[in-house]
Amino acid sequence: MEIKQISIFLENKKGRLAAITNVLADNNINIRALSLADTKEFGVLRIVVNEHTKCLNALKINGYAAQETYVIAVEVPDSPGGLCGILKLLEDNDHNVEYMYAMVEKNRNNAVVIFKIGDFKKAIELLKSNNVSIVNASVLKNL
Repeated sequence: MEIKQISIFLENKKGRLAAITNVLADNNINIRALSLADTKEFGVLRIVVNEHTKCLNALKINGYAAQETYVIAVEVPDSPGGLCGILKLLEDNDHNVEYMYAMVEKNRNNAVVIFKIGDFKKAIELLKSNNVSIVNASVLKNL
């Protein structure tokens, strides 16, 4: 149920993001979700793609510092309080959300949110036991 996310470290300079997306395009890799955080000097691009191993190899061949991390994709009711309910469930059970970001597309009538949680296996068990729908990697890459 866990999803492999790729984090890419890049200088905060004109053209760096375009260069990375060019590498992905040249290798026929499709971005399914992304998040970009930056400081004045560098940024971290976090992506979920349709072919993570191929992506990681292409990035490394082209000189980018990249690594894999496990994240969880969760269906969140697309209504007021939908995200709040899931965050409260995680908080009440001592799970810390390190970061999160949403996808552009929806799965059925729900939004899809990517969560980075320290103990993701226990978080998956908790979410499933509370009828929260977890989106698996094969579904995510085809959304």
